[in-house]
Amino acid sequence: MNSIPQAPTRNASCNSVAFASSAVLLAAVLASSCANAPKIPDWQIEAKGAMDRAVAAYLEGNTRVELAEISRARRQLASTGRADLVASAELTRCATRVASLVFEPCSSFEALRPDATEAQRAYADYLRGQLVPAQIPLLPATQRAGVARVAGDDLPLQGIGDPLSLLVAAGVLLESGKASPAIIAQAIDTASRQGWRRPLLAWLEVQAQRATHAGQSAEATRLLRRIELIQNEAAPAP
Repeated sequence: MNSIPQAPTRNASCNSVAFASSAVLLAAVLASSCANAPKIPDWQIEAKGAMDRAVAAYLEGNTRVELAEISRARRQLASTGRADLVASAELTRCATRVASLVFEPCSSFEALRPDATEAQRAYADYLRGQLVPAQIPLLPATQRAGVARVAGDDLPLQGIGDPLSLLVAAGVLLESGKASPAIIAQAIDTASRQGWRRPLLAWLEVQAQRATHAGQSAEATRLLRRIELIQNEAAPAP
């Protein structure tokens, strides 16, 4: 998954308009709308900005803002009458859940599955851990590396520069039982550098549980102190 670029200006090129996140997958589905690089339609700019804000809000732990922004993005995308664009927004939302270790059915996408693209259906199956080999070429390049991992491989993920992409890949691996201690540590460092409170807490809890099960009481206590620090600072002031 590539990084999500900043909202484009009115005079930006068509390529900069495309939602480059592989979770959104709009780079491909918008390509047909950008053939001659005309003035960027308002709906693209507004939907892009709303999706960026929704993703950031969820990862930072602000559910109220995320819900408002995802609704705004859906309205803009639905104004085109294209189910594949709305499906992209739903995939993005579901990807943030996987990155934060919330493994639940992506029901909002499933309602749109019949009108989604083949690549979108493959990505949705990937998020659920139900990808079949024939679908692998349809995945964004950054996610294919994670698919090839095997249990017991204690190396971190390589070649994924985008932080959210990395957390999604790590989440899928954890769900399938292939996340090594190196990958868990990599996910924690990634979420920490971004200041993404929600996935950071989730991954720290996984690491703390593993330390407890391994009898590493001092390490588990250290991790619990770190979790408590994040939770205390996130609580509203009295």
